[in-house]
This record gives sequence, C-alpha cells and structure tokens, in this order.
Amino acid sequence: MKFIGIDPGKSGGIGIISDDGNYAIKMPETERDLFEYLRDNAEGAFCLIEKVHAMPGQGVTSMFNFGMSYGSLRMAIVAAGIPFETVTPQKWQKTLGCLTKGDKNVSKRKAQELFPNIKITHAIADSLLIAHYAKHHHGYVPYSGKTLWQCVDEIM
Repeated sequence: MKFIGIDPGKSGGIGIISDDGNYAIKMPETERDLFEYLRDNAEGAFCLIEKVHAMPGQGVTSMFNFGMSYGSLRMAIVAAGIPFETVTPQKWQKTLGCLTKGDKNVSKRKAQELFPNIKITHAIADSLLIAHYAKHHHGYVPYSGKTLWQCVDEIM
C-alpha cells in the first residue's frame, strides 16, 4: 500500500510513504507534470489531500488562481485513478501533535523527527506529515470490489 499526502498550492508538495520507501517533491509546476507524477505513483495508492478554504485578506485574483490549482489537483488525482479523501489541517496537525498556528517551522520540525533520512523543506514537510497521518491514523480501508452484503455473508 502506498499513501500519498498532498499539501496543495504552489508552495506545497506531494509526500509518499510506501513499502519502497518515503519520498517527497515540491508541487510540480504544470498540470501535465502533476498528472504524470500521480499516474506514475497510482498503483496501490490512497491519497489524502489537505482541505483548504479561502483565507481572509487574500485578493480575489489570488483566491481564484488558488481555486483553479486546487481543482486541477483534484482532477489529476481522479484522472490518475487514485482514491482520495480530504483532511483539515487542524485534524492531522492535532493528531500528530504539531499544531502550527501559522508557524511552518512546527511542522518542519515534526517531519524532521519522523523522517530523519529525508532533507525536509517547508515545501514538503506538510505533505509527508499528511501521508504519515493517512497511513497511521486515517483508517482508510481499500475497496475490495464486494458489496456490503457479500462482506456480511463472508463473516456469517
């Protein structure tokens, strides 16, 4: 099983935790690069993407551009065939004991603790932590292709 954590936005990143190792990249610059990276890592993957919203004080143009990027990111995940869900920053940060309250160094330090063999930057810290949260705390169960009643029949 492969767990993908995504911190959306141009300054975000994509973190992957799998049996083959843990690694992360800063957010690809184009939609095609993003899709190809996700497609190449889709087999056996589950993705958890940080749920984002408009922030007070941001201009209309920047929020529109961010919304476009977030929509493109979700569509790339769908097109790559990766099941995904969203998680609020407060939920994963609280669970991992790294509520940032806007200080990105808090999550960077936590990522350095959990992933000492990876050079942690602000761009990839949150994505690795989201992937870690997906693996250890989210409770994702892969789809088996069976109906609920088929599963109940197996248990009975």
